[in-house]
Amino acid sequence: MSLSPGVEEKIKLFGKTVRRFRNEKGWTMKRLAEIAEIELSQIHRIETGKINPKLSTIFILSEALDVKPSELLVG
Repeated sequence: MSLSPGVEEKIKLFGKTVRRFRNEKGWTMKRLAEIAEIELSQIHRIETGKINPKLSTIFILSEALDVKPSELLVG
């Protein structure tokens, strides 16, 4: 299934937002992967907007980063 360009941009923005919150905590991608129990390669693909994360992954990341899921989605 192909995504519209607008949706692709929102996925990239989501990844940038995850990176921003991670950097604010001073964490490496490896540290976030350990805390969230998500593969490091998946964190990288999320932050670079290469994958469309599942809703459950968004909740896991928000818990790990101690932010509301909506904060990750708003950008």
